[in-house]
Amino acid sequence: MKYLLYCFQVWFLGLVLFAAAACTTESAIQQVLGISAETPVFLACRPVSPREISFLFSRAVRVDSLRFSVPAEIASISSGETVRVNLTEPLEPGARVTADILVADEEGNTLNVLVSFMARNDNMPKLMITEVRTEYSKPRVEFVEFYTLTPGNLGALRLFAEGNGASSPLYEFPPVSVNAGEYIVVHLRSLYEEAVDETGKDLAATPPSKENEALASARDFWIPGAKKQLKKEAGAVYFLNQDDEVLDALLFSGSGGDWPEKMVAVVQFLADKAAWTGTPLSSQGTTATRSLCRREDQRDSNSAGDWYIAASSGSTPGARNNPKVYVPK
Repeated sequence: MKYLLYCFQVWFLGLVLFAAAACTTESAIQQVLGISAETPVFLACRPVSPREISFLFSRAVRVDSLRFSVPAEIASISSGETVRVNLTEPLEPGARVTADILVADEEGNTLNVLVSFMARNDNMPKLMITEVRTEYSKPRVEFVEFYTLTPGNLGALRLFAEGNGASSPLYEFPPVSVNAGEYIVVHLRSLYEEAVDETGKDLAATPPSKENEALASARDFWIPGAKKQLKKEAGAVYFLNQDDEVLDALLFSGSGGDWPEKMVAVVQFLADKAAWTGTPLSSQGTTATRSLCRREDQRDSNSAGDWYIAASSGSTPGARNNPKVYVPK
C-alpha cells in the first residue's frame, strides 16, 4: 500500500513539473486538477423594469452579497451568466442607483463590482428637437432645445451631441416630471454660478438674465464647464431612451462632401433607426444669433426639410422659434 502511495506521489509530482515548463506551478496544478483561477468578468448592468435589474457576467455566478445605494428590498435573486434581481417595490424612474455586488463562480473565484445605473423609466415623454445653436460668443452659449409633446418623466433620457468624437451621452437627465408643451433647454456650457438645473415645478429657479438666456417660462439644464461640444462643420444631435431607441434627431453639416471618419458610425446609426433621411441640414451661415430651427407648425419628416437657419438675432432658447429665415447675401 505504501508503495502504491509512493508511486502516485511520484506520478503526480512529475505531471506538475512537466506543466511547469510552460506555465507557473500554480496554473499547472490548476490544469492537473481541472480548475480555473480566472475571475469572472462583469459585462453590463441593465434595468429591465422598475422592479428588475440584470447583471451580466462572462460565466455563471451566484450572488454572495448585494447592496443598493437607495432603499430597496430584494424579493429574489437568480444565478447564472445573467443574474436577475427582483425587488418588492419599483425604484424611482430614472433615479441614479449604485449597486455593490459580490459574486462567485462554481470554483470559488470571486468578483466584487461597484456599478452605477439609471433605474428603468417607462414613462418618457414624446419629444422633438426644436432649436440648436452650434456657435459660442460670450455670453451666448451653445444649446439644444426640445419640446415635449406628451407628459412624462425625463429620468434616464440621454442627450448625444456628436461632432467632436464623443461616444458617451453628453447629458443624462435626472428624474423630472414634465408636462406636455414644455420647452426644455440644455445649455452646453455653464459660465455663471446662478445656472441651476430646474428639476422641480419652479421653472424660474435660474434667474433670467442677459448673460445666461434662461427664461422663466422654460426649463433649463446646464453642462458644467466651458468645453466646446458642437462643431457646425459636421454634427448630430439626438435623444435615446434606455432601449437605444431614437426619440428625435438632427443631422447637420456645413462642409459638404463626405462625412469625417468620426461621424460615419453615427450617421449610419441614425439611418438604420430611420431617425434621419436624406441629406443633412446645411449649417452654413449659422452664428451665435442665427441658430438651427425647426418648422414647428409642420409634421416631422426626419429630414432637412423640417429645418431652417433663423435670421440674425433670431435665436429664441426656451421659446417658440422665430419664423424669420436667414437668406445668404
